[in-house]
Amino acid sequence: MKNVLTAGAHLLLTTTIAQAGGLDRSGQGVGIIFKDGNVVELTFGQITPDLTGTIGVGPFAGESDNIGPSYSQLGMGIKIQVNDDVSVALIFDQPFGASVDYDTAGYVLTGTNAEVKSKGITALARYTFDENFSVHGGLRQVSPEGVYDVTFPGAYTSTYSSDSGVGYVIGGAYERKDIALRFAVTYSSEIENLALDGTAGDLSTTLPESVNIDFQTGIAADTLLFGSIRWVAWDGFALNDSAVGDILSYDDDVVTYNVGVGRRINDQLSASFSVGYEGSTGDPTGNLGPTDGFISYQLGGAYDLGNGIEVSGGLRYVDLGDATTEGINAEFEDNSVIAVGLKVAYSF
Repeated sequence: MKNVLTAGAHLLLTTTIAQAGGLDRSGQGVGIIFKDGNVVELTFGQITPDLTGTIGVGPFAGESDNIGPSYSQLGMGIKIQVNDDVSVALIFDQPFGASVDYDTAGYVLTGTNAEVKSKGITALARYTFDENFSVHGGLRQVSPEGVYDVTFPGAYTSTYSSDSGVGYVIGGAYERKDIALRFAVTYSSEIENLALDGTAGDLSTTLPESVNIDFQTGIAADTLLFGSIRWVAWDGFALNDSAVGDILSYDDDVVTYNVGVGRRINDQLSASFSVGYEGSTGDPTGNLGPTDGFISYQLGGAYDLGNGIEVSGGLRYVDLGDATTEGINAEFEDNSVIAVGLKVAYSF
């Protein structure tokens, strides 16, 4: 069942949040803390959006090109089993981000681009009370930075330096190893009062709190059912520039669902298939993130190379929900994302 777990529940870490609501990118998973023994992991994801929109109708319509630049996601983690009851982990991810570039001649937002990037480091410890119950918790530091360059309704550019903030992570889990059952809940707190100095206006924000629920269980010989629910409190979130006001804001919390099945094919090879869903709000979206919900499909596989080395990968197709943008009422329809993920894990 070990290979099935990797190809199923754990593989989703590389590409689960390929195009989620708000600025979510990594999903802030802590699955490495539940792995057996000592483990080092390296993950890489390449995400390619196809995101176009139209403003106006008939001969007056203006169509954007693809405003979603491709981007990559990196992640690393190490987990050490200190003794039978205590384990610790250090996780690096890129939890939040956004990138948009309007460079189509004639479109009302031509010349507008924006980018938000972040780095996160999470230090965790886990204590197991017995073979069934455990708790985990620790601290998470997130460091965002960005640039905002807009041409409409007026020209304005500001590049923001990085700032860092610290929040906490706490959770618990119930497990039954005889049937590969695990039910884990993890809460991540807000990271408040981030202040990024800008070349024009300064940027301020508070990163939202979230809850991850992860579930898996064996349903037949060599077959695993797995799933996750992620809630993020995006309602009330804003990126506020001291010179021009809110450059990005959200009015709704976001819940993202995933469910899938993993299957061990032989002692070395296993595979998985999963479906993701995020409901649309129906509200107008910002021009820097013109999507509203999604449904996704992912194929995954893992191969045990021996000597503690395992390689896994996934291909994910995301059908983005249609959106109407605020202010200019541009329509973004029939858009999608393709994401490819790769993970190398070494157990020692």
